[in-house]
Amino acid sequence: MSNTSLFTDFDPVSAKAFKQKIQMDLQGADYNEELVWSSPEGVHVKPFYHRDSFEPLGPIPGHPEHWNIGESFFILNEKIANKVALENLERGTESLFFIAEKAFDIEKLLIDIPEKTPLYFQCSFRDELFIKDFQSFIQEHKYPVYLLHDPIGNLVSTGNWNHSRSKDLEEISYWSDQSEMKSAFTIRMDQYADAGANAVQQLAYGLAHATEYLNVLYSRGAKAEANPLLSFQVACGGNYFFEIAKLRALRLLYQSVAKEFQLREDLHLIATPAKRNKSIYDYNTNMIRTTTEYMSAALGGADVILTQAYDSLYHKTNEFGQRIARNQLLILREESYLDAVKNPADGTYYIEAMTHELIQKTLPIYKAIEKAGGLIDRLHAGEIQRKIKEEAEKEQKRFDIGQKVLIGSNKHKNPQDRMKQELELYPFLKKRNTKTLIEPIIQRRLSEALEQERLAQES
Repeated sequence: MSNTSLFTDFDPVSAKAFKQKIQMDLQGADYNEELVWSSPEGVHVKPFYHRDSFEPLGPIPGHPEHWNIGESFFILNEKIANKVALENLERGTESLFFIAEKAFDIEKLLIDIPEKTPLYFQCSFRDELFIKDFQSFIQEHKYPVYLLHDPIGNLVSTGNWNHSRSKDLEEISYWSDQSEMKSAFTIRMDQYADAGANAVQQLAYGLAHATEYLNVLYSRGAKAEANPLLSFQVACGGNYFFEIAKLRALRLLYQSVAKEFQLREDLHLIATPAKRNKSIYDYNTNMIRTTTEYMSAALGGADVILTQAYDSLYHKTNEFGQRIARNQLLILREESYLDAVKNPADGTYYIEAMTHELIQKTLPIYKAIEKAGGLIDRLHAGEIQRKIKEEAEKEQKRFDIGQKVLIGSNKHKNPQDRMKQELELYPFLKKRNTKTLIEPIIQRRLSEALEQERLAQES
């Protein structure tokens, strides 16, 4: 059999020739007006991409060969949390995310949990005795441990520090010295996404957020070889290809920033579906939305993908909802082979071009924040909140007039849907009357006002 490529039998077609053919088919209509559209980030998307104008970005740093399925568990009782975690490990979960609001017995929690299991801990309390017990336990065992500690993220979401700016950032220094952990702290970029920030804003603010921590590490003389990974928790929305490009752009952007600090250039990427586009009416559509968002996370290079149940907005955690969410990811892996190829987006002209565009639009915003004193100073000035709010209001307006569509919410509604009796959880923004140091960045779903109107009208 000849080794000659089939494609040598055909003459190559240039980008110019493609465009000429398209313009001829348009019969005088304007190419840009008819076929080029602009994203909310100001990225102009062309109808085709060609290698003539394609500049390879090179390898994506830290792109994993395998992604894990992660699942969250609240620690109300160590024995129950342990039982549920063990059951779910048997059913396909690979990484365990534990959320705690008070001290717990880590030995009881992890009975029979295999030591190869990645463990993530998000603790919203401070207890010196617990910290000592926690450190002793992870020093004695070989669990891959990631601490989801993000004091700046707490400032962003609540408007207050846990203690004070200086004390909270001192804790970053302390935890970064705990070499037995894979990652000592995280950057909650998902908070910006669920508040309405576009992809470029998410990248710019996430990068500036990380830089605040890098400044602390650098000032203490941290070295790349001894420095734990930074984790980023990112929300993937419904703009499928842009979300793939966003994750790739994040790795490249962070590499260039960390290199300047002479610190570790790779990162640990936790991806989860966005909450902003989810709805309580016609709730099964949430499964379709999360499926494409899981796909973006897998193809974009997430290290772990955190499940989100289709009914998590209004139902308490339940076995059925969690099983469906887990099985979505198992199907994507076992039946769609989404982890069979490392970095499958490499060389795809459209995604590479979008990655490049997002990087180019992110850098000026990031540099402006740094020149003005950094993210924390810009938060105190209210600048970040204002810009996210402006973007969120634009998206909300598009939703309200039907330009941005959520099936079952603002288009193709089922008038027979009744949700009032289904609500086990309050699915709307909760008002706070606490005094805050800065204006918090509020996470709000697009369909909230519409859903409240429909609930009020239910008989």
